Amino acid sequence: MLYIVLLHYPVYNKEGKIVTTAIANMDIHDIARLAKTYGVQGFYIVNPILEQLNLAQEIISHWREGYGASYNKFRCDAFELIRTKEHLPDVFADIVQESGCVPRTIVTGANFEGDLLKFTELKEMLQNGNSPYLLIFGTGSGIAVEVVNKATYRLEPIKGYGNYNHLAVRSAVAIVLDRVMSV
Repeated sequence: MLYIVLLHYPVYNKEGKIVTTAIANMDIHDIARLAKTYGVQGFYIVNPILEQLNLAQEIISHWREGYGASYNKFRCDAFELIRTKEHLPDVFADIVQESGCVPRTIVTGANFEGDLLKFTELKEMLQNGNSPYLLIFGTGSGIAVEVVNKATYRLEPIKGYGNYNHLAVRSAVAIVLDRVMSV
């Protein structure tokens, strides 16, 4: 059972300061569709700024109940997976209430080194267990160390050709979900 989070706080900016990043319309659309395609239980958007959550809710409502729901049924179905929360602990509480278990957390990062969970290991864990897992994707320039240090696992980075490794978050979500959820 896999849940995913798009974390907007606490994350780093380019200068290494902890910030809250803005919610992007295309991230909502693309990640919701990815989550639905790959059988994810829920897609959480975490941002502590009320105006940002209101914006996300407005976009979500348009595709769930508004004109968008009748215009594009596929998008409506995908948007049913989205849940917004102010803080990461709110996500844990929601998953515990839904599943009865505290999720094991997996953080992602482009520069992780050391003892890392491999994509193949995560795929096997998801196929062979009933425990909930929460896969956390950061925005900005990465997830704050306070979240990374509390995670159960750190997932190996996506490696491409050469040393360049700065994917858009929705691209990273697509690659990771394909590697761990494809049949």
